[in-house]
Amino acid sequence: MKENRTIKKLKAAAAVGAVLFLSCGNKTPDNSPVTLSLWTHEDPNRQIMEEEFARTYMAEHPNVTITYSVYPSTKIQDIIPAAYAAKNAPSIWNLELQKAYPIFVQGLTAPIPVTELGYKNEAELEATYLPGMLAPVTDSDGKLFGKKGKIYGLPLEMCHYCVYINKKMFRNAGLDPENYPKTWEEMMSASEKIVQRNGDIIIRRGFDFRYGDWLISWIPMVEQLGGKLISDDGKEAIVGEAAWIKALSFMKEWGPGGKNLGSPSMTAVRRMFDNDKDEVAMHLSGVYQEARMRTSNESFFNSDDWAVIPYPVFEGGRHISNTYYFQYYMVNSQISEREQIEAWKFVHFMLSHGNEYLDKVALVQPSKAVMEGELYKSMPYTSVFTEDLKYANVVYHSGFSWRLNELIHNAIVEVMSTSVTPQDAYANLKKQAQIILNEEE
Repeated sequence: MKENRTIKKLKAAAAVGAVLFLSCGNKTPDNSPVTLSLWTHEDPNRQIMEEEFARTYMAEHPNVTITYSVYPSTKIQDIIPAAYAAKNAPSIWNLELQKAYPIFVQGLTAPIPVTELGYKNEAELEATYLPGMLAPVTDSDGKLFGKKGKIYGLPLEMCHYCVYINKKMFRNAGLDPENYPKTWEEMMSASEKIVQRNGDIIIRRGFDFRYGDWLISWIPMVEQLGGKLISDDGKEAIVGEAAWIKALSFMKEWGPGGKNLGSPSMTAVRRMFDNDKDEVAMHLSGVYQEARMRTSNESFFNSDDWAVIPYPVFEGGRHISNTYYFQYYMVNSQISEREQIEAWKFVHFMLSHGNEYLDKVALVQPSKAVMEGELYKSMPYTSVFTEDLKYANVVYHSGFSWRLNELIHNAIVEVMSTSVTPQDAYANLKKQAQIILNEEE
């Protein structure tokens, strides 16, 4: 259920660390009352911090009221489009790029008023981030909205997955955690040695996938083998038959009808890993998992019993690591220009605390200040994430990206859970994806 709390306006003096945002130019600032709504996905640690940012901002801007609402992570990607359809969308919201992009390309998000935020132009704002980090939400050539160079989002987070490994479980299975799986073939072999079952029911897993996040966590496996989701010219879907069939065959062998190492029907592994109860030895996650582990199991976090290793590569495959994606904060273009400006000022204020997001929530903003800073470098295993990022591609994003993700999900579940062959699953996936692609041309 949605948790909706309206934060009372505070008129006390600004808290230490508050940042003033002044309108550029000589015109008199508009101090009329403004009410902003922010919708985001559940993350208790971040919620505490961002609600405090809202209180601080309202203390500094007593004409502004901010409501902060939290939704389940599994539902918010449906709730926000529905709110737009009802013309009741929030002032500010965030989604993963591949889920946000269908809203963005409809022109439903507002460009950043960079001068209002204290920048000379978009280039100066862009220069504060690592190269390419604002490109997915920039109308670079003006072909999207006729506003060349305008930027429409600021990243709350840039994330890509590496493999978290429980070294104790490796040792107990007679494996050397320093000789960790570097290929998908080795990952399957290690998991076979670690897995435990009660009959056919798995009670301990070696590794298991993030079932559902296929564009992020699984498409790189296809790309390692030379396949592509969409051809370079944008006209063909599901490119490279051999690559797709091999990747789907791997999933079939992984599932209940094969070696029975994992299944989409089983409990997600990332929380089980943090519990350290001999349930799962490896899983995919981002830097943010460190904060969750520290909160849920501090003794495990502070131990030497876990590590982070690179995303595996198929034997003989191209060195492509896990896809990186973004959580962008965006502003609703259906609200007034006055509200848009104030909304962007508040977003910019929140995100100016990049190291606080990193320290308290382990969310990595791809700004130079954060990723080149000492705090990021001092966190456990961030060097592994940084190195893997060199071999990563940005997640596929288009007006129909999430529809493609659902088709891939269906294909993988079919081969893992039924008698459907990888060849038939590939053929059906390609047919259905091509229909979607043709519809969008």
